[in-house]
Amino acid sequence: MRIIDTEIEGLKILEPRVFTDARGYFFESYSKRLFDEKVAKIDFVQDNESCSSFGVIRGLHFQRPPHCQAKLVRCIRGTVLDVAVDIRKGSPTYGRYVAVELSEENHRQFFIPHGFAHGFSVLSETAIFQYKCDDNYHPETEGGISCIDPELGIDWRIELENAILSEKDMKHVSLKDFDSPFSYKKS
Repeated sequence: MRIIDTEIEGLKILEPRVFTDARGYFFESYSKRLFDEKVAKIDFVQDNESCSSFGVIRGLHFQRPPHCQAKLVRCIRGTVLDVAVDIRKGSPTYGRYVAVELSEENHRQFFIPHGFAHGFSVLSETAIFQYKCDDNYHPETEGGISCIDPELGIDWRIELENAILSEKDMKHVSLKDFDSPFSYKKS
């Protein structure tokens, strides 16, 4: 597996080594040993899956302390644009984001540590998206920032006037009106 550093510290892209033959393909999608060694020491405790149609934007979500969630995400059917925004107070990259295309063809995964808001847009007819999380879901700690905040400037690669957002996601505040519960810790 190839681990790719991004321009924001902590965000990592994982590219598996895929073996193909006449039967199809095989790849190792997760190895705790390799992940602990090359990415971060994380104990994943919950796996989630969502199915969405073209034009859906989910996010930008996070869980507040003490139930922050680091995530390892991938798209197993279709294609998404996956985005992580740095929301750590004091971070030199606060408010910046990394966007990665994840698809059933490229088999890429994206690691998002604590202190980032996360979301994705669906670029294919449908997409099945999987998340590994290092804490269970706690609705009382969930939060979000607006995925259509013009100051973030995220190009979701879909027409925003046709985007499909949940009612809850449409009510998230902009980054400038957000009081982050996360602090940057230099590594």
